Amino acid sequence: MIVGPTAAGKSALGIALAKALGGEIISCDSVQLYRGFDVGAAKTPEAEREGVAHHLLDILGPTEKATAGDYARMARRTIAEVSRRGRLPIVVGGTGLYLRAALRGLFSGPGRDEAVRARLEQITAEKGPRRLHEILTRIDPDSAGRIHWNDQPKLIRAIEVCLVSRRPFSKVLTDDTEEPLEGFRVTQLGLAPPREALYDKIDRRTEQMFAEGILEEVRELLAAGVPETAWPFGAVGYKQAAAAVRGDVDAAEAAEAAAQATRRYAKRQMTWFRKQEPTTIWLDGFGHDPEIQKAAYAIAKRRRDGSSK
Repeated sequence: MIVGPTAAGKSALGIALAKALGGEIISCDSVQLYRGFDVGAAKTPEAEREGVAHHLLDILGPTEKATAGDYARMARRTIAEVSRRGRLPIVVGGTGLYLRAALRGLFSGPGRDEAVRARLEQITAEKGPRRLHEILTRIDPDSAGRIHWNDQPKLIRAIEVCLVSRRPFSKVLTDDTEEPLEGFRVTQLGLAPPREALYDKIDRRTEQMFAEGILEEVRELLAAGVPETAWPFGAVGYKQAAAAVRGDVDAAEAAEAAAQATRRYAKRQMTWFRKQEPTTIWLDGFGHDPEIQKAAYAIAKRRRDGSSK
């Protein structure tokens, strides 16, 4: 598994390892699941995949929604299929909750409480999702740090679990897992480029994203009848692009806002992986760096051959 913040070069490293070790890539990115959301999701174009098979890309329509449980089931099934063909499954991505569900299983938290949900939905209707985020920040700052203020379903579920279980959602996730992935020796590599270099890469990638047509992509999706309430439009990059398409801001303002939001997201990703995935072997650089690829290959090969060193 290859994890780390956005723009760290996870896809480049995944392709390099897949070519060297006879592997196939299984995406762990919540936006890359959706058809039509290409530019802003930073999907690796077919021509740049170097013949490496990629899975769990473009499998959902824009108005569908995949929970962490849905992703875990799809990922585990795909991991097993790739392994049966004698290939090495390489899970690549930065959606921490999805990765955790695939690797360690889902948490056995409380069921839905309709009364709590109704109250939280009323608060959202009256004061907006930012109010939910403020509530979650008070009762579970760890969860608030990884859930976007505009992701109403996740905010409601996190607060619901806190209130019903009387424990922080983050604590429930840590303590109450079930059905961990079995039958595989998991090696988890993490990319941790220097922060300033990563932020510079994020800025340049955001500029490229707008230059390559994210605004046009959003216009085409809306013209095709995809509602702006569709879940992928809430993702970083698409949210800011949609604001520009509506005319709320100009393209330059949208690009700057997207870059700033992406930098914040990258910081949250690193916090999540360092806290939730303590067995990760960290590599201090970008995935496209030949030296990082060489080090990653050596680690993966040792683990594949049975050494724990």
